[in-house]
Amino acid sequence: MKIATFTHGGRRRIGVVEGDEIADVTTTDKVPTDMIALLSAGPAALDELRRAAARAPRLALADVHLDAPVPHPPKFLAIGLNYAGHVAETGRDAPQFPVFFNKQTSCVTGPYDPIHRPRVSQALDYEGELAFVIGRRCRHVPKERAHEVIAGYLICHDVSVRDWQFKAQTMTLGKSFDTHGPLGPWLTTPDEVGNPHDLQLSTYVNGERRQHARTSQLIHDCFDQVALLSTVCTLEPGDVISTGTPEGVAGAMKPPKWLVPGDVVRIEIEKLGHVENVVVEEPADTDLV
Repeated sequence: MKIATFTHGGRRRIGVVEGDEIADVTTTDKVPTDMIALLSAGPAALDELRRAAARAPRLALADVHLDAPVPHPPKFLAIGLNYAGHVAETGRDAPQFPVFFNKQTSCVTGPYDPIHRPRVSQALDYEGELAFVIGRRCRHVPKERAHEVIAGYLICHDVSVRDWQFKAQTMTLGKSFDTHGPLGPWLTTPDEVGNPHDLQLSTYVNGERRQHARTSQLIHDCFDQVALLSTVCTLEPGDVISTGTPEGVAGAMKPPKWLVPGDVVRIEIEKLGHVENVVVEEPADTDLV
């Protein structure tokens, strides 16, 4: 299944994407109206979702606004330097231990929403990544059972403000600006994905391909990451984990090709679809004082 969070008629809910339509499954009282509630309800809720999709009214995808599949994840974790090509282009040594960091959940935005170039920096960069969502509460998950706790896969655009990333002592600040976490376009369940470690990933800026790799090149794959993270903390339904970016980022070019307003970034991953975000200047109405 392809499970989406969408807004239509001023109301946000979940639906099942089939071709160029979405089944509005929340017309039945038996299906939760948001992704975290759905995942928390367990396998029975997913079975009911499948049944509801068969009889639910359809809406054209073009007539709805697709939101991030998990608009407010409990945790949004990511890993750095997880493709050998990206390690090489940064000029660094491969880390001896996986480099994890938080993206603050307030950065999450929809798969086709604009991203802001912040007022405080022009060093705006793209990173196309495979991400996955945790489907049930778990701790100390062995690698061979990690697939059991993954609800599905999606695309993450790990937008990065490089000067803030490097001047802070951790990467969190440079990775957490508002709008810098587009997710989507929907959550694709594992049965439709097959092997998550053999998918093609491509990132385009204004139609020019900048990144091209297969997820088989991940240094630490999805299951490695579940095993390690669940050793440290309890993973919960709706947690998003992004698995790192391949080579081809703007900051590694000479000179860097930073994103500027008007640029369009499109990230495609085989079997998952695409996200596409236009860069805009941070608007004045972001002030909340």
